[in-house]
Amino acid sequence: MRKACIYPGTFDPITNGHLDVIKRALTFFDKVVVAVAINDNKKPYFSIEDRIAMSKNATKNFGNVEVVAFDNLLVDFAKEQGVATVIRGLRAVSDFEYELQIGYANSSLWDKFETVYLMPTLQNAFISSSIVRSIYHYGGDVSHLVPKEILPLLKERYVSNI
Repeated sequence: MRKACIYPGTFDPITNGHLDVIKRALTFFDKVVVAVAINDNKKPYFSIEDRIAMSKNATKNFGNVEVVAFDNLLVDFAKEQGVATVIRGLRAVSDFEYELQIGYANSSLWDKFETVYLMPTLQNAFISSSIVRSIYHYGGDVSHLVPKEILPLLKERYVSNI
């Protein structure tokens, strides 16, 4: 058994880039725990309930993906889950610099904690939740940037030109 990993983030909203990383993580791990951070400091655009619903809808056909919310230190959440590996997606050098610092901080809190970095495919490398939110906020079409499974929820809950 290759065990499980945690893929944390705000997923505000979940994007095709996130799905890319999840699919690839499943080639290395038996299970991926998509850990949706409550993190009110980031002032999420979508509610935690909507972010969880969108993440569950987007991953419902993957198998071996669990979506849960968390609001504590990632290391403490990982210990609660019995998982010592976290997956982080990297799009650019700036992501790497930030994620490297976070990875070192986490390993200083728990020496068994490992961070694995995955790059999305080239077609998804530019996608970020903030880009999606910006386009969405101004009524732009985000259907090519997000999983088709979340489009009904976006249309239902928010006014947009999707």
